[in-house]
Amino acid sequence: MKKIKIFDTTLRDGEQSPGCSMNMSEKLKMAAQLDALGVDVIEAGFAIASPGDFAAVKGIAGVVKNAAVASLARALKKDIDTAWEAVKEAVRPRLHVFLATSDLHMQYKLKMSREEVLKSCREMVSYARSLCEDVEFSAEDASRSDLRFLCEVVQTAIEAGAATINLPDTVGYAVPTEYGKFIADVMANVKDIDKVTVSVHCHNDLGMATANSLMAVLNGATQIECTVNGIGERAGNTALEEVVMALKTRKDVFGADTDIDTTQIFKTSKLLTAITGVKVQPNKAVVGENAFAHESGIHQHGVLAKRETYEIMTPESIGLSENKMVLGKHSGKHAIEDKLRQMGFTVGKEELQEIFEEFKVLADRQKSVSDLDLEALVHKKIIKIHESFKLDRFVINVGNTITTTSAVRLIDESGEAVEAVTSSKFGPIDASYSAIKQLVGGEDFELVDFLIDAVTGGTDAQGKVTVKIKSAGKIYNGHAVCTDIVEAAVRAYVAAVNNMIHDKNLVGGGGA
Repeated sequence: MKKIKIFDTTLRDGEQSPGCSMNMSEKLKMAAQLDALGVDVIEAGFAIASPGDFAAVKGIAGVVKNAAVASLARALKKDIDTAWEAVKEAVRPRLHVFLATSDLHMQYKLKMSREEVLKSCREMVSYARSLCEDVEFSAEDASRSDLRFLCEVVQTAIEAGAATINLPDTVGYAVPTEYGKFIADVMANVKDIDKVTVSVHCHNDLGMATANSLMAVLNGATQIECTVNGIGERAGNTALEEVVMALKTRKDVFGADTDIDTTQIFKTSKLLTAITGVKVQPNKAVVGENAFAHESGIHQHGVLAKRETYEIMTPESIGLSENKMVLGKHSGKHAIEDKLRQMGFTVGKEELQEIFEEFKVLADRQKSVSDLDLEALVHKKIIKIHESFKLDRFVINVGNTITTTSAVRLIDESGEAVEAVTSSKFGPIDASYSAIKQLVGGEDFELVDFLIDAVTGGTDAQGKVTVKIKSAGKIYNGHAVCTDIVEAAVRAYVAAVNNMIHDKNLVGGGGA
Protein backbone atom coordinates (compact mmCIF):
# COMPACT_ATOMS: atom_id res chain seq x y z
CA MET A 1 0.00 0.00 0.00
CA LYS A 2 1.46 3.35 -1.10
CA LYS A 3 1.86 5.97 1.64
CA ILE A 4 0.61 9.45 0.76
CA LYS A 5 2.08 12.27 2.84
CA ILE A 6 -0.30 14.98 4.01
CA PHE A 7 1.16 18.50 3.90
CA ASP A 8 -1.21 20.82 5.76
CA THR A 9 -1.11 24.50 4.86
CA THR A 10 -4.10 25.67 6.93
CA LEU A 11 -1.86 28.03 8.89
CA ARG A 12 -0.30 29.55 5.76
CA ASP A 13 -2.42 29.33 2.61
CA GLY A 14 -5.59 28.77 4.63
CA GLU A 15 -5.05 31.82 6.78
CA GLN A 16 -4.70 33.94 3.64
CA SER A 17 -8.43 33.48 3.13
CA PRO A 18 -10.22 36.73 4.07
CA GLY A 19 -11.56 36.57 7.61
CA CYS A 20 -9.50 33.50 8.57
CA SER A 21 -6.65 35.25 10.34
CA MET A 22 -5.53 33.77 13.68
CA ASN A 23 -3.65 35.13 16.65
CA MET A 24 -0.61 33.42 18.13
CA SER A 25 -2.52 31.42 20.73
CA GLU A 26 -4.99 30.19 18.11
CA LYS A 27 -2.21 29.15 15.73
CA LEU A 28 -0.45 27.19 18.46
CA LYS A 29 -3.65 25.37 19.39
CA MET A 30 -4.38 24.61 15.74
CA ALA A 31 -0.84 23.37 15.17
CA ALA A 32 -1.08 21.05 18.18
CA GLN A 33 -4.34 19.63 16.85
CA LEU A 34 -2.84 19.12 13.36
CA ASP A 35 0.00 17.23 15.04
CA ALA A 36 -2.54 15.06 16.88
CA LEU A 37 -4.36 14.52 13.59
CA GLY A 38 -1.17 12.99 12.21
CA VAL A 39 -0.27 15.28 9.31
CA ASP A 40 3.24 14.76 7.97
CA VAL A 41 4.06 18.44 7.42
CA ILE A 42 2.64 21.62 8.95
CA GLU A 43 3.31 24.72 6.90
CA ALA A 44 3.33 27.18 9.76
CA GLY A 45 3.44 30.39 7.73
CA PHE A 46 5.45 32.74 5.55
CA ALA A 47 8.09 33.86 8.03
CA ILE A 48 9.29 36.98 6.24
CA ALA A 49 5.77 38.33 5.63
CA SER A 50 5.62 40.13 8.99
CA PRO A 51 7.02 40.02 12.53
CA GLY A 52 3.77 38.35 13.56
CA ASP A 53 4.19 35.60 10.97
CA PHE A 54 7.81 35.06 12.02
CA ALA A 55 6.84 34.78 15.69
CA ALA A 56 4.04 32.34 14.85
CA VAL A 57 6.26 30.06 12.75
CA LYS A 58 8.96 30.09 15.40
CA GLY A 59 6.42 29.39 18.14
CA ILE A 60 4.88 26.48 16.24
CA ALA A 61 8.33 25.04 15.50
CA GLY A 62 8.94 24.98 19.23
CA VAL A 63 5.81 23.02 20.21
CA VAL A 64 5.10 20.53 17.42
CA LYS A 65 6.36 17.10 18.45
CA ASN A 66 5.90 14.87 15.42
CA ALA A 67 5.18 16.66 12.14
CA ALA A 68 7.76 18.49 10.07
CA VAL A 69 7.35 22.27 10.39
CA ALA A 70 7.84 24.30 7.21
CA SER A 71 8.06 27.96 6.38
CA LEU A 72 7.42 29.30 2.91
CA ALA A 73 10.16 31.41 1.32
CA ARG A 74 10.62 33.09 -2.03
CA ALA A 75 13.77 32.14 -3.92
CA LEU A 76 15.59 34.99 -2.20
CA LYS A 77 18.42 34.71 0.32
CA LYS A 78 16.75 37.04 2.83
CA ASP A 79 13.54 34.99 2.71
CA ILE A 80 15.40 31.73 3.20
CA ASP A 81 17.48 33.12 6.07
CA THR A 82 14.35 34.34 7.86
CA ALA A 83 12.52 31.09 7.25
CA TRP A 84 15.44 29.07 8.59
CA GLU A 85 15.72 31.25 11.69
CA ALA A 86 12.01 30.57 12.33
CA VAL A 87 12.01 26.76 11.86
CA LYS A 88 15.52 25.69 12.84
CA GLU A 89 14.49 24.63 16.37
CA ALA A 90 11.76 22.31 15.08
CA VAL A 91 12.09 18.57 15.63
CA ARG A 92 11.86 18.23 11.83
CA PRO A 93 12.45 21.59 10.09
CA ARG A 94 11.63 22.13 6.41
CA LEU A 95 12.34 25.06 4.08
CA HIS A 96 9.76 25.52 1.33
CA VAL A 97 11.22 27.58 -1.51
CA PHE A 98 9.03 28.69 -4.41
CA LEU A 99 9.67 30.27 -7.78
CA ALA A 100 7.27 30.82 -10.67
CA THR A 101 7.88 28.85 -13.89
CA SER A 102 5.05 29.88 -16.23
CA ASP A 103 5.84 32.36 -19.00
CA LEU A 104 2.96 34.52 -17.73
CA HIS A 105 4.38 34.79 -14.22
CA MET A 106 7.99 35.13 -15.37
CA GLN A 107 7.16 38.01 -17.70
CA TYR A 108 4.68 39.99 -15.64
CA LYS A 109 5.49 39.16 -12.02
CA LEU A 110 9.13 38.14 -11.83
CA LYS A 111 10.32 40.04 -14.89
CA MET A 112 12.92 37.30 -15.34
CA SER A 113 14.06 35.25 -18.31
CA ARG A 114 14.07 31.45 -18.33
CA GLU A 115 17.83 31.49 -17.87
CA GLU A 116 17.52 33.76 -14.84
CA VAL A 117 14.85 31.52 -13.31
CA LEU A 118 17.04 28.44 -13.77
CA LYS A 119 20.00 30.23 -12.20
CA SER A 120 17.91 31.44 -9.26
CA CYS A 121 16.48 27.96 -8.74
CA ARG A 122 19.92 26.37 -8.68
CA GLU A 123 21.46 28.95 -6.35
CA MET A 124 18.60 29.37 -3.90
CA VAL A 125 17.68 25.70 -3.52
CA SER A 126 21.37 24.94 -3.03
CA TYR A 127 21.59 27.69 -0.42
CA ALA A 128 18.50 26.41 1.40
CA ARG A 129 19.95 22.90 1.36
CA SER A 130 23.16 24.19 2.97
CA LEU A 131 21.02 25.26 5.94
CA CYS A 132 18.43 22.51 6.13
CA GLU A 133 18.38 18.84 5.16
CA ASP A 134 14.71 18.94 4.17
CA VAL A 135 14.06 21.34 1.30
CA GLU A 136 10.89 21.50 -0.79
CA PHE A 137 10.83 23.36 -4.09
CA SER A 138 7.58 24.62 -5.60
CA ALA A 139 7.29 25.61 -9.23
CA GLU A 140 4.58 28.25 -8.91
CA ASP A 141 1.93 28.09 -11.65
CA ALA A 142 3.41 24.76 -12.76
CA SER A 143 0.19 23.59 -14.44
CA ARG A 144 0.37 26.52 -16.90
CA SER A 145 4.11 26.23 -17.53
CA ASP A 146 5.83 25.01 -20.68
CA LEU A 147 6.43 21.32 -19.98
CA ARG A 148 9.97 21.13 -21.34
CA PHE A 149 11.12 24.17 -19.39
CA LEU A 150 9.32 23.04 -16.24
CA CYS A 151 11.08 19.68 -16.38
CA GLU A 152 14.41 21.48 -16.74
CA VAL A 153 13.66 23.56 -13.63
CA VAL A 154 12.55 20.49 -11.66
CA GLN A 155 15.73 18.58 -12.60
CA THR A 156 17.79 21.61 -11.57
CA ALA A 157 16.03 21.78 -8.19
CA ILE A 158 16.64 18.08 -7.57
CA GLU A 159 20.33 18.40 -8.43
CA ALA A 160 20.53 21.41 -6.09
CA GLY A 161 19.25 19.33 -3.18
CA ALA A 162 15.44 19.51 -3.09
CA ALA A 163 13.91 16.40 -1.50
CA THR A 164 10.34 17.32 -2.44
CA ILE A 165 9.10 18.80 -5.71
CA ASN A 166 5.73 20.51 -5.66
CA LEU A 167 3.81 20.95 -8.94
CA PRO A 168 0.93 23.25 -8.02
CA ASP A 169 -2.21 24.19 -9.88
CA THR A 170 -1.81 27.67 -8.44
CA VAL A 171 -4.92 29.31 -9.89
CA GLY A 172 -7.18 26.24 -10.01
CA TYR A 173 -7.17 26.14 -13.81
CA ALA A 174 -6.62 22.43 -14.45
CA VAL A 175 -9.24 19.71 -14.88
CA PRO A 176 -8.67 16.17 -13.58
CA THR A 177 -7.72 14.31 -16.78
CA GLU A 178 -5.44 17.17 -17.82
CA TYR A 179 -3.77 17.44 -14.44
CA GLY A 180 -3.28 13.69 -14.14
CA LYS A 181 -1.58 13.63 -17.55
CA PHE A 182 0.50 16.65 -16.55
CA ILE A 183 1.86 14.83 -13.48
CA ALA A 184 2.53 11.70 -15.54
CA ASP A 185 4.41 13.74 -18.18
CA VAL A 186 6.66 15.36 -15.58
CA MET A 187 7.32 11.96 -14.01
CA ALA A 188 8.28 10.58 -17.41
CA ASN A 189 10.54 13.47 -18.47
CA VAL A 190 12.61 14.24 -15.35
CA LYS A 191 15.37 11.65 -15.03
CA ASP A 192 15.83 11.94 -11.26
CA ILE A 193 12.16 12.32 -10.29
CA ASP A 194 12.19 8.88 -8.62
CA LYS A 195 14.67 10.23 -6.05
CA VAL A 196 12.21 12.76 -4.58
CA THR A 197 8.69 13.11 -3.24
CA VAL A 198 6.33 14.54 -5.85
CA SER A 199 3.80 16.87 -4.27
CA VAL A 200 0.65 18.58 -5.54
CA HIS A 201 -1.01 21.77 -4.33
CA CYS A 202 -4.38 22.41 -5.97
CA HIS A 203 -6.76 25.33 -5.70
CA ASN A 204 -10.52 25.08 -5.98
CA ASP A 205 -11.42 27.89 -8.37
CA LEU A 206 -13.32 25.48 -10.66
CA GLY A 207 -14.33 23.17 -7.81
CA MET A 208 -11.84 20.48 -8.83
CA ALA A 209 -9.08 20.68 -6.23
CA THR A 210 -9.87 17.34 -4.59
CA ALA A 211 -10.41 15.56 -7.91
CA ASN A 212 -7.17 16.98 -9.32
CA SER A 213 -5.19 15.94 -6.24
CA LEU A 214 -6.54 12.38 -6.41
CA MET A 215 -5.79 12.13 -10.13
CA ALA A 216 -2.25 13.19 -9.31
CA VAL A 217 -1.98 10.30 -6.85
CA LEU A 218 -3.08 7.89 -9.56
CA ASN A 219 -0.27 9.26 -11.71
CA GLY A 220 2.57 9.07 -9.22
CA ALA A 221 2.28 11.93 -6.72
CA THR A 222 3.02 10.92 -3.11
CA GLN A 223 2.26 14.15 -1.21
CA ILE A 224 -0.95 16.19 -1.16
CA GLU A 225 -0.95 19.78 0.08
CA CYS A 226 -4.29 20.71 1.59
CA THR A 227 -6.18 22.63 4.29
CA VAL A 228 -8.76 21.77 6.92
CA ASN A 229 -12.28 22.52 5.63
CA GLY A 230 -10.69 23.50 2.32
CA ILE A 231 -10.08 27.10 3.42
CA GLY A 232 -7.67 29.21 1.40
CA GLU A 233 -7.26 32.04 -1.05
CA ARG A 234 -10.16 32.76 -3.43
CA ALA A 235 -12.27 29.54 -3.64
CA GLY A 236 -9.96 27.66 -1.29
CA ASN A 237 -7.60 24.68 -1.39
CA THR A 238 -7.90 20.93 -1.55
CA ALA A 239 -9.85 19.87 1.55
CA LEU A 240 -7.78 17.63 3.82
CA GLU A 241 -10.80 15.68 5.06
CA GLU A 242 -11.94 14.94 1.50
CA VAL A 243 -8.68 13.53 0.12
CA VAL A 244 -7.94 11.58 3.29
CA MET A 245 -11.36 9.92 3.43
CA ALA A 246 -11.36 9.31 -0.34
CA LEU A 247 -8.05 7.47 -0.08
CA LYS A 248 -9.24 5.53 2.97
CA THR A 249 -12.65 4.64 1.54
CA ARG A 250 -11.45 3.76 -1.97
CA LYS A 251 -8.20 1.88 -1.35
CA ASP A 252 -9.34 -0.43 -4.14
CA VAL A 253 -8.94 2.45 -6.62
CA PHE A 254 -5.95 4.34 -5.28
CA GLY A 255 -3.95 1.60 -3.59
CA ALA A 256 -2.86 4.25 -1.13
CA ASP A 257 -3.49 5.51 2.38
CA THR A 258 -2.27 8.13 4.86
CA ASP A 259 -1.11 8.15 8.47
CA ILE A 260 -3.98 10.45 9.44
CA ASP A 261 -5.95 9.52 12.57
CA THR A 262 -9.33 9.98 10.93
CA THR A 263 -11.16 9.99 14.29
CA GLN A 264 -9.59 13.43 14.82
CA ILE A 265 -11.01 14.92 11.60
CA PHE A 266 -14.30 16.25 12.96
CA LYS A 267 -12.65 17.67 16.06
CA THR A 268 -10.05 19.45 13.90
CA SER A 269 -12.74 20.87 11.64
CA LYS A 270 -14.73 22.16 14.61
CA LEU A 271 -11.67 23.75 16.19
CA LEU A 272 -10.89 25.67 13.00
CA THR A 273 -14.49 26.83 12.77
CA ALA A 274 -14.40 27.98 16.39
CA ILE A 275 -11.19 29.93 15.79
CA THR A 276 -12.09 31.60 12.50
CA GLY A 277 -15.85 31.88 12.86
CA VAL A 278 -16.14 30.56 9.29
CA LYS A 279 -18.67 27.73 9.26
CA VAL A 280 -18.61 24.99 6.67
CA GLN A 281 -21.62 24.64 4.41
CA PRO A 282 -24.18 22.12 5.73
CA ASN A 283 -23.73 19.81 2.73
CA LYS A 284 -19.91 19.95 2.82
CA ALA A 285 -18.42 16.52 2.19
CA VAL A 286 -17.26 14.61 5.29
CA VAL A 287 -17.56 17.41 7.91
CA GLY A 288 -20.78 19.24 6.98
CA GLU A 289 -23.65 18.92 9.47
CA ASN A 290 -25.69 17.09 6.83
CA ALA A 291 -22.89 14.73 5.75
CA PHE A 292 -24.46 11.84 7.67
CA ALA A 293 -28.08 13.06 7.72
CA HIS A 294 -30.73 11.03 5.89
CA GLU A 295 -34.09 12.79 5.43
CA SER A 296 -35.61 10.67 2.67
CA GLY A 297 -37.83 7.88 4.03
CA ILE A 298 -36.29 5.37 1.65
CA HIS A 299 -32.79 6.33 2.76
CA GLN A 300 -33.75 6.21 6.44
CA HIS A 301 -35.20 2.74 6.08
CA GLY A 302 -32.11 1.52 4.24
CA VAL A 303 -29.71 2.93 6.85
CA LEU A 304 -31.74 1.41 9.70
CA ALA A 305 -31.77 -1.97 7.94
CA LYS A 306 -28.07 -1.86 7.04
CA ARG A 307 -25.94 1.28 7.23
CA GLU A 308 -23.91 0.40 4.14
CA THR A 309 -26.96 0.87 1.91
CA TYR A 310 -26.50 4.64 1.95
CA GLU A 311 -23.38 5.28 4.09
CA ILE A 312 -19.95 4.68 2.56
CA MET A 313 -18.22 5.73 5.77
CA THR A 314 -19.37 5.92 9.36
CA PRO A 315 -19.72 9.03 11.51
CA GLU A 316 -17.47 7.32 14.07
CA SER A 317 -14.66 7.03 11.50
CA ILE A 318 -14.21 10.83 11.57
CA GLY A 319 -14.75 11.15 15.32
CA LEU A 320 -18.40 12.19 15.21
CA SER A 321 -20.52 10.75 18.01
CA GLU A 322 -24.05 11.33 19.23
CA ASN A 323 -24.44 14.30 21.58
CA LYS A 324 -26.09 13.23 24.83
CA MET A 325 -27.50 15.51 27.53
CA VAL A 326 -25.84 13.98 30.58
CA LEU A 327 -24.41 16.90 32.56
CA GLY A 328 -26.16 19.16 35.04
CA LYS A 329 -25.60 21.52 37.97
CA HIS A 330 -24.84 18.61 40.31
CA SER A 331 -22.04 17.24 38.09
CA GLY A 332 -18.60 17.42 39.68
CA LYS A 333 -15.21 18.39 38.34
CA HIS A 334 -14.19 14.75 37.89
CA ALA A 335 -17.23 14.11 35.71
CA ILE A 336 -16.38 17.14 33.58
CA GLU A 337 -12.77 16.02 33.22
CA ASP A 338 -13.88 12.51 32.24
CA LYS A 339 -16.36 13.88 29.70
CA LEU A 340 -13.72 16.14 28.19
CA ARG A 341 -11.38 13.17 27.88
CA GLN A 342 -14.12 11.20 26.06
CA MET A 343 -14.54 14.14 23.69
CA GLY A 344 -10.81 14.14 22.91
CA PHE A 345 -9.81 17.25 24.89
CA THR A 346 -6.78 17.29 27.16
CA VAL A 347 -6.69 20.26 29.56
CA GLY A 348 -4.40 21.26 32.40
CA LYS A 349 -5.48 21.70 36.02
CA GLU A 350 -5.81 25.47 35.69
CA GLU A 351 -7.83 25.25 32.46
CA LEU A 352 -10.02 22.51 33.96
CA GLN A 353 -10.81 24.67 36.97
CA GLU A 354 -11.74 27.62 34.75
CA ILE A 355 -13.94 25.44 32.54
CA PHE A 356 -15.59 23.88 35.60
CA GLU A 357 -16.40 27.26 37.10
CA GLU A 358 -18.00 28.44 33.85
CA PHE A 359 -19.80 25.11 33.54
CA LYS A 360 -21.41 25.60 36.97
CA VAL A 361 -22.61 29.08 35.96
CA LEU A 362 -24.00 27.69 32.69
CA ALA A 363 -25.65 24.74 34.45
CA ASP A 364 -27.49 27.18 36.73
CA ARG A 365 -28.81 29.03 33.69
CA GLN A 366 -29.71 25.97 31.59
CA LYS A 367 -31.73 22.87 32.42
CA SER A 368 -28.91 20.68 31.13
CA VAL A 369 -25.53 21.01 29.46
CA SER A 370 -24.82 19.17 26.22
CA ASP A 371 -21.56 18.02 24.68
CA LEU A 372 -21.83 20.97 22.30
CA ASP A 373 -22.22 23.39 25.22
CA LEU A 374 -19.15 21.91 26.90
CA GLU A 375 -17.22 22.04 23.64
CA ALA A 376 -18.07 25.75 23.34
CA LEU A 377 -16.66 26.36 26.83
CA VAL A 378 -13.45 24.55 25.88
CA HIS A 379 -13.06 26.55 22.68
CA LYS A 380 -13.64 29.70 24.69
CA LYS A 381 -10.59 28.84 26.76
CA ILE A 382 -8.61 27.77 23.72
CA ILE A 383 -9.15 31.03 21.89
CA LYS A 384 -7.25 33.28 24.27
CA ILE A 385 -5.99 36.71 23.34
CA HIS A 386 -3.86 39.38 24.97
CA GLU A 387 -6.30 41.78 26.62
CA SER A 388 -5.46 45.46 26.23
CA PHE A 389 -8.99 46.11 27.47
CA LYS A 390 -11.23 44.03 29.71
CA LEU A 391 -14.98 44.41 29.87
CA ASP A 392 -15.94 45.45 33.39
CA ARG A 393 -19.65 46.11 32.91
CA PHE A 394 -22.25 47.46 30.55
CA VAL A 395 -25.72 48.88 31.24
CA ILE A 396 -28.26 49.28 28.48
CA ASN A 397 -31.48 51.30 28.52
CA VAL A 398 -33.67 50.06 25.70
CA GLY A 399 -37.32 50.10 24.68
CA ASN A 400 -39.52 50.58 21.64
CA THR A 401 -40.44 54.15 22.57
CA ILE A 402 -37.04 55.50 23.59
CA THR A 403 -33.63 55.99 22.03
CA THR A 404 -31.34 53.17 23.15
CA THR A 405 -28.40 54.15 25.34
CA SER A 406 -25.46 52.00 26.44
CA ALA A 407 -22.97 52.71 29.21
CA VAL A 408 -19.82 50.61 28.81
CA ARG A 409 -16.94 50.45 31.26
CA LEU A 410 -13.58 48.93 30.29
CA ILE A 411 -10.40 48.33 32.28
CA ASP A 412 -7.19 49.12 30.43
CA GLU A 413 -3.79 47.45 30.92
CA SER A 414 -2.81 49.89 33.64
CA GLY A 415 -5.87 48.94 35.66
CA GLU A 416 -7.58 52.26 35.01
CA ALA A 417 -11.32 52.23 34.37
CA VAL A 418 -12.64 54.11 31.35
CA GLU A 419 -16.33 54.62 30.66
CA ALA A 420 -18.48 56.01 27.87
CA VAL A 421 -22.20 56.45 27.31
CA THR A 422 -23.60 56.55 23.77
CA SER A 423 -27.00 56.34 22.17
CA SER A 424 -28.23 54.79 18.94
CA LYS A 425 -31.50 54.47 17.10
CA PHE A 426 -30.27 51.11 15.79
CA GLY A 427 -30.45 49.23 19.07
CA PRO A 428 -28.35 48.04 22.03
CA ILE A 429 -25.49 46.41 20.12
CA ASP A 430 -24.85 49.45 17.92
CA ALA A 431 -24.95 51.72 20.97
CA SER A 432 -22.53 49.47 22.85
CA TYR A 433 -20.16 49.26 19.89
CA SER A 434 -20.13 53.04 19.54
CA ALA A 435 -19.20 53.34 23.21
CA ILE A 436 -16.38 50.80 22.91
CA LYS A 437 -14.99 52.47 19.80
CA GLN A 438 -14.99 55.77 21.67
CA LEU A 439 -13.09 54.20 24.59
CA VAL A 440 -10.29 52.77 22.43
CA GLY A 441 -9.84 56.10 20.66
CA GLY A 442 -7.00 56.44 18.23
CA GLU A 443 -7.70 53.11 16.61
CA ASP A 444 -9.09 53.33 13.08
CA PHE A 445 -11.28 50.33 12.31
CA GLU A 446 -14.71 49.36 11.01
CA LEU A 447 -17.12 46.50 11.63
CA VAL A 448 -17.31 44.28 8.52
CA ASP A 449 -19.16 41.19 9.75
CA PHE A 450 -21.37 40.11 12.63
CA LEU A 451 -22.48 36.50 13.03
CA ILE A 452 -24.76 34.89 15.63
CA ASP A 453 -24.94 31.14 16.04
CA ALA A 454 -26.86 29.11 18.62
CA VAL A 455 -24.66 26.44 20.13
CA THR A 456 -27.66 24.23 20.86
CA GLY A 457 -31.44 24.50 20.48
CA GLY A 458 -33.89 26.03 22.95
CA THR A 459 -34.42 29.46 24.48
CA ASP A 460 -31.77 28.81 27.12
CA ALA A 461 -29.08 27.94 24.57
CA GLN A 462 -25.68 29.56 24.51
CA GLY A 463 -25.24 32.02 21.69
CA LYS A 464 -21.91 32.36 19.95
CA VAL A 465 -21.11 35.70 18.37
CA THR A 466 -18.28 36.21 15.89
CA VAL A 467 -17.27 39.76 15.04
CA LYS A 468 -14.91 40.78 12.25
CA ILE A 469 -13.37 44.24 12.15
CA LYS A 470 -11.11 45.72 9.49
CA SER A 471 -8.14 48.02 9.96
CA ALA A 472 -5.46 48.94 7.42
CA GLY A 473 -6.73 46.26 5.05
CA LYS A 474 -6.47 43.44 7.61
CA ILE A 475 -9.36 41.58 9.22
CA TYR A 476 -9.42 40.71 12.92
CA ASN A 477 -11.77 38.20 14.55
CA GLY A 478 -13.43 38.30 17.94
CA HIS A 479 -15.52 35.53 19.50
CA ALA A 480 -17.66 35.17 22.59
CA VAL A 481 -20.12 32.62 23.96
CA CYS A 482 -22.88 33.47 26.44
CA THR A 483 -26.53 32.69 27.15
CA ASP A 484 -27.15 36.45 26.84
CA ILE A 485 -26.67 37.29 23.17
CA VAL A 486 -26.12 41.02 23.79
CA GLU A 487 -23.37 40.26 26.30
CA ALA A 488 -21.81 37.82 23.82
CA ALA A 489 -21.92 40.55 21.15
CA VAL A 490 -20.21 43.10 23.41
CA ARG A 491 -17.51 40.66 24.53
CA ALA A 492 -16.84 39.56 20.93
CA TYR A 493 -16.34 43.16 19.82
CA VAL A 494 -13.89 43.81 22.67
CA ALA A 495 -12.06 40.60 21.74
CA ALA A 496 -11.72 41.72 18.11
CA VAL A 497 -10.35 45.09 19.23
CA ASN A 498 -7.83 43.34 21.50
CA ASN A 499 -6.71 41.12 18.63
CA MET A 500 -6.19 44.18 16.44
CA ILE A 501 -4.20 46.07 19.08
CA HIS A 502 -2.05 43.02 19.88
CA ASP A 503 -1.22 42.49 16.21
CA LYS A 504 -0.31 46.14 15.66
CA ASN A 505 1.87 46.18 18.77
CA LEU A 506 3.63 43.02 17.59
CA VAL A 507 4.35 44.54 14.19
CA GLY A 508 5.46 47.78 15.74
CA GLY A 509 7.71 45.95 18.15
CA GLY A 510 9.98 44.63 15.39
CA GLY A 511 11.06 41.09 14.54
CA ALA A 512 12.87 39.09 11.86
